[in-house]
Amino acid sequence: MPNEITPELLVEFKDRMKLSDDEDANLTRILKGSIEDLIDMCGEYDVHTSERFKTLVFEHGRYTYNDALEFFDNNFQSKITQLAVSKALSVMPSTVEGDTSET
Repeated sequence: MPNEITPELLVEFKDRMKLSDDEDANLTRILKGSIEDLIDMCGEYDVHTSERFKTLVFEHGRYTYNDALEFFDNNFQSKITQLAVSKALSVMPSTVEGDTSET
């Protein structure tokens, strides 16, 4: 299932944050919230297949964990915008060559 917090994803995040196993419930909650927030900002991505999205999720989680979330948007605005634009361009209908319909 896309964006499910798998044990592997949790271990990868804990390794990135250098955290122990006794915080699994809190970290799972943080990761779920981070995914939801970033989907709202960037569009639908799968944290398991998009490394750029996963990086943002982990950074958002790091800021949340360290009670510094108010700084995340400004510090990562260019990355958030890149993903949002990339998603918007991927879902735009392409123009059909030779279309002679009047506008």
